[in-house]
Amino acid sequence: MGLAMEDSTTREFVLDGFAPPLTVRRKDWEPAYRWLGEKEIAQRAAALQAVCQACRLCPRQCGVDRTAGGKGVCGAGLAARVASWHPHFGEERPLVGSGGSGTIFFSRCNLLCVYCQNWEISHLGMGQDVTDDELAAVMLGLQLRGCHNINCVTPSHVVPNILGALRIAMLRELRIPLVYNCSGYESVDVLRLLDGIVDIYLADCKYTDPAVAAKYSRGAADYPEICAAAITEMHRQVGHLQVDEQGIAVRGLIIRHLVLPDNLAGTDQFVQWVARSLGRDTYVNIMAQYRPAHQARRYPEINRSITSAAYARAIGWARAAGLTNLDRD
Repeated sequence: MGLAMEDSTTREFVLDGFAPPLTVRRKDWEPAYRWLGEKEIAQRAAALQAVCQACRLCPRQCGVDRTAGGKGVCGAGLAARVASWHPHFGEERPLVGSGGSGTIFFSRCNLLCVYCQNWEISHLGMGQDVTDDELAAVMLGLQLRGCHNINCVTPSHVVPNILGALRIAMLRELRIPLVYNCSGYESVDVLRLLDGIVDIYLADCKYTDPAVAAKYSRGAADYPEICAAAITEMHRQVGHLQVDEQGIAVRGLIIRHLVLPDNLAGTDQFVQWVARSLGRDTYVNIMAQYRPAHQARRYPEINRSITSAAYARAIGWARAAGLTNLDRD
């Protein structure tokens, strides 16, 4: 795809001696979707739209006809609903740079965690419906403001809309990477239709225990299995994280893992799986920012923040697993 590797060392984005991502020359690079072309993107958008007639966009496999007004577990209709959009400076450093990550926060969610910090958006669906043309204008506006990427947050249930808007925006000279920022609860069949479209996958890996996933994420006991398969497919498509000469991400996989109280997220098993299945150079962000939100007060074991000792232990597990590309809070 025109990527050219450099021999020079990229600017360091990681701490305590962890290795930096790979570096590519920006002048040799274009977003994957521009290589794929408008016609192919339109065909894939149509294929995904057809899936909405008996919705199977995510692993919930609701089967509702969203084209006739049906709504599944996520509560989404046929139109994409957007809560907000803006340059965001709180994402991983390779995404943020100097101009920020161009985040578009989509309303509704297919996972519905009880401790969600954005529950007004994900559970209640706050926001406004937009057309593909309007969504394309948002993308172009974020590019005009100097954002380094288009960061689609919680995209799983609105993938047809995103592709429809992307096709329009591409024809109007959108030229920055597309980030797919998801919970990790993804259909591999849908992800395969995004091959050659998404430049950067930013995926959560929340749990390694089915019982924990079922308890805190609306009965999603299959989350560990589904997430592992989904992230493996993402890695197949885009590989390890690559950045340009300024340290800005242009392609690759970033995995987020939120440390939960009492190791309920299974951090020790998560880091071992990454090292074994994806490679020690995988870019991983082990996050310490958990705090009780939404319905967490109903569950005493998660109704508190994590301790500094718990986070230090999580980092220790990552070191012991040999992970070399760690982005820390």
